[in-house]
Amino acid sequence: MFNNFVYSLNKLSIIMKSLLTKVSLLAFGLLLTLNLNAQDFQGQATYISKSTMDLGRWGDRLSEEQKKQVKARLKNRLEKTYTLRFNKEESVFNEDDKLDVMSGATDSWGKNFTPGEQYKNVKTNTQIQDQEFYGKRFLVKDKLQDIEWVMGTETKQIGNYMCFKATASIPSDELSWYNFSWNKLRRQQPAEPAEGEDAETPEIPMTEVEAWYTPQIPVGHGPSEYWGLPGLILEVSAGDTVMLCSKLVINPEEKVEIKAPSKGKEITKKDYQDTIVEKMKEFRDNRGGRSRG
Repeated sequence: MFNNFVYSLNKLSIIMKSLLTKVSLLAFGLLLTLNLNAQDFQGQATYISKSTMDLGRWGDRLSEEQKKQVKARLKNRLEKTYTLRFNKEESVFNEDDKLDVMSGATDSWGKNFTPGEQYKNVKTNTQIQDQEFYGKRFLVKDKLQDIEWVMGTETKQIGNYMCFKATASIPSDELSWYNFSWNKLRRQQPAEPAEGEDAETPEIPMTEVEAWYTPQIPVGHGPSEYWGLPGLILEVSAGDTVMLCSKLVINPEEKVEIKAPSKGKEITKKDYQDTIVEKMKEFRDNRGGRSRG
């Protein structure tokens, strides 16, 4: 009888602990919801981005010391820090300024092909981005990037937040519309088919994206082009780049400013990309003209 009594007490203790845990989680969820529903809800997240670069055949000709020097020189472009400021509907995402590790100057060349300050509104499906290209300022206005997320069941902890996995496949050119590469230009100008052959439809390069979001912060925001999940995106892996949230502050003491850029020539993403392509063609032709002379 005594053993049965002890067994009953242990069972009751387990039930009480389970009940207390559920009540605590419910209370936490309720407080979080009330907090997020507050009119002045804000947050600020810091992301660290790291990219890898394949030096290809050119790199095979370099010594290990030369490879180290190249990586040190490119560190400013391969490792970056960003800040995302957000409320329930809007966000502003921008890169933190950093000096070149070799020269002590800002990376002015790289800034021509990197994203400027980006404003997103998930309610109106609007993106406004401040871009500067060789001294000319553009205000790129367009809709948010279309992303068909596939929701997964895998979870992992990032800091104090439980995160769920989601994946997507997105056209690479749409993710890097502010950038330029000669490969992208070649794809836009396919070779003429031989006589009697049909023109081939150019293959569209895709980027596989893996994102981790937390329902504990139920807003549809994320870094860079990423958004649209039922929780703040804390980590994104896309191609050769990983972007991870290293710091997150909800309702900081100092109110953050969430304001869309407003200066520059208004243009769409596609028209901006066409502008870059034409300018780079001009640079190429001018350089070729000088070398022929």
